Amino acid sequence: MNANVSKVRRWTKKDAWSSALLFLLNLFILLLIVAALLMGSKIGNLKQTLIENRANYLYIGFCVFLLAVISYLYFFFEERSILTDGKNILLVFAILDLSLVLCVLTGKWLNIYARPVALCALLTFILLGRRSAMFMNIISALMLFIVDNFSSTEQSAQNIYSALMIAFTAGMVAIFAANRLKSRIRVVLVGLFIALPMDFMIFLLEISSLAAQGTSFNQAGAARAIWINLGYGFIGGISSAILFLTLLPVFEAMFSMLTVFRLRELTSLDAPLLKKLKDEAPGTYNHSAVVSQLAEECAASLGEDAELARAAALYHDVGKLHHPEYFTENQGDYNLHDELTPELSADIIRSHTTDGYDLILANHLPQFFADVAIQHHGTLTIRYFYSKALKMYGGNVNKEDFSYRGPKPQSKIAAIIMIADASEAAVRSIGNKTPEEVEKRVRDLIEERMNQEQFAECDITMADLTVVKQTLVNALTGVYHKRVDYPSIHYGKKDEE
Repeated sequence: MNANVSKVRRWTKKDAWSSALLFLLNLFILLLIVAALLMGSKIGNLKQTLIENRANYLYIGFCVFLLAVISYLYFFFEERSILTDGKNILLVFAILDLSLVLCVLTGKWLNIYARPVALCALLTFILLGRRSAMFMNIISALMLFIVDNFSSTEQSAQNIYSALMIAFTAGMVAIFAANRLKSRIRVVLVGLFIALPMDFMIFLLEISSLAAQGTSFNQAGAARAIWINLGYGFIGGISSAILFLTLLPVFEAMFSMLTVFRLRELTSLDAPLLKKLKDEAPGTYNHSAVVSQLAEECAASLGEDAELARAAALYHDVGKLHHPEYFTENQGDYNLHDELTPELSADIIRSHTTDGYDLILANHLPQFFADVAIQHHGTLTIRYFYSKALKMYGGNVNKEDFSYRGPKPQSKIAAIIMIADASEAAVRSIGNKTPEEVEKRVRDLIEERMNQEQFAECDITMADLTVVKQTLVNALTGVYHKRVDYPSIHYGKKDEE
């Protein structure tokens, strides 16, 4: 899953040059890795090895270069957002390099069938998405095929071509099996799914080899050899899952990637900042919980990342922890703002966006959460205290003194949370929560934000806003539905006999 949902920007010549240069740098590193894997123990006699095998090495270099060019063109035309961020380019090559090294060394030291050939597909799928994973699985299988063809390890042509099919098939099975992966423990089941096609192909390969040699399955040692290779295939499938589980947290930390596993951990009740919010500002926590549900439904209806929207919404108001008692949802009958000037009240209310931004980053939480926290009110006016100031000072008031500092929402999810946040608070405050009244309130809120150009810097469309409005109306009507009045019945004590 790619959590990079920052503001969409135009592709420039500078982007093209910088991404191409970074690709070339990583290609050079990949070529060095391939050379080291092929030379093995011969690397100590580098000069003589290069002279004796220069034709092979030139051919290998050309093949690797060709695959790199094809990869760049794929990302350029199909997923250009990956090229605009150098971190993502480094991530792609890091996954490919590591997977290649682990597969080659496992094949050399253990068995060609025991290689974790689905590792590249699994890591790419979770970190960058299905399309990238399917493409990189093909590139990984072809890279492994190139190395196998020129490796010093003795393998038959049939084994090499079968290894190519096994690597490709196992990776594709891993991608589809991991489609609904929501917890780390389920990865083990994916490993079993990967092992099944691997063992099936190994079994067919071994049977065909026996037939070609004229050897009977019942002949001494034949069945045992097949069972051993099937065991290696099982190891290959399981090791792909185990290595994935081991390496994923490393990639999450190194590249600041938000995966579905990481999001589940950040939204659990044991998450420190959410636990603190629940204890110190229970009203804000309950409000955030409802907003997270609304944001999740809206994001899903637009085809956005629902898990990410839910998580960001849970953290959007954590800045209120600095002064929880000054926010309505945490107050009782007494309002502390009655003792303050409108200017001071506006400063306190406004500061929760910047306080939230700082608090999220101080707790080493994702940058996207911090961005949503500071953007979810955009540059809107704090109407209550602006109106109070107008009454106190007779209209001589600077509107900017009673407005949030921004920035405006930079992503579709930030815009969704802005609308969901305001809609939840507004609908909760009205008395008659009929579908018509809820629809009117949500529509007015969206129109107000459109009139103030709050969505001008993100890619949300009018069609999207219509879908969001209807989703919110349906959800809020369900949350605040009318309940029947239960009759008051007084039960007398049963007469003692």
